[in-house]
Amino acid sequence: MTDSSKTLHLFGIKACDTMKKARTWLDEHDVRYDFHDYKSSGIDREHLTQWCDEHGWQVVLNRAGTTFRKLEDEQKADLDQAKAIELMLAQPSMIKRPVLDLGNKTLIGFKPDLYAAALL
Repeated sequence: MTDSSKTLHLFGIKACDTMKKARTWLDEHDVRYDFHDYKSSGIDREHLTQWCDEHGWQVVLNRAGTTFRKLEDEQKADLDQAKAIELMLAQPSMIKRPVLDLGNKTLIGFKPDLYAAALL
């Protein structure tokens, strides 16, 4: 059970279908959260570095999305964490979403069973 007095932080993009599913799940389970839209509000290097350190940049960088696929081949070549963070800072829609900050760890992507295990 989570501490109901603690507000979690959900990072993502408002119009994303996966984000809508995550927000609906959180609302249905009465989980309080603040929403940070990194498409309109941006994201800082500190958060991206923390997420990459925790999960690996390969998990955080959404290589399946159209924003990444539209990059020039040389931008996609020889990626490492530093280059991936620069790409995500420049175009936050390349960050896999949602990112749910639980305080002691983060969850990336939305899977109802993982949210349930972490929050219920």
